[in-house]
Amino acid sequence: MDTTSRANALSGAKLVGRFRYLRQNKPGLKSFTQQNLPMNVTLAQAETIIAAAKKKATEIDTKMDICVVDAGSNLVAFARMDGAWIGSVDIAIKKARTAAWFMMDTQALSPLVQPGESLYQIEHSNGGLITFPGGVVLKNGDEVIGAIGVSGSVVENDHAVAEAGAAAFDISYQGQSTRA
Repeated sequence: MDTTSRANALSGAKLVGRFRYLRQNKPGLKSFTQQNLPMNVTLAQAETIIAAAKKKATEIDTKMDICVVDAGSNLVAFARMDGAWIGSVDIAIKKARTAAWFMMDTQALSPLVQPGESLYQIEHSNGGLITFPGGVVLKNGDEVIGAIGVSGSVVENDHAVAEAGAAAFDISYQGQSTRA
């Protein structure tokens, strides 16, 4: 074992020993999994959201790309319906990320990004944002824990499908979440 590997092994052993000491000698100390960390949408919830969004898209006879991200805008789940536009994949992801980053539905951002408005050209930031309807936040009370982004049709349909997915999240959360 070389010097670097030995040092890393010792550091890891010290860290494990420190956690063991804290757990045994500080009974009030919560473990990392018990701390009050921000919640995020789960994979199971994301799958429920996507299923409801796909159902709505089928009802209105359109094919959609559907993305669910967590509060940090990290991908949790994605579905591309058969026949959905490949070009809409990136748009769906960016709608979800935009909603999560700005903690509001992208529909609410639309009027703020028009020429002469306070957020004009903000869509060029953060690697590209999408500020037209189809991105909807997912909340636990007042806390944003994710977002859904949908693309593949006119923005009115995109938004309706995203809303259907978000509504399924509300139901699956047994009334604990609130829509913006």
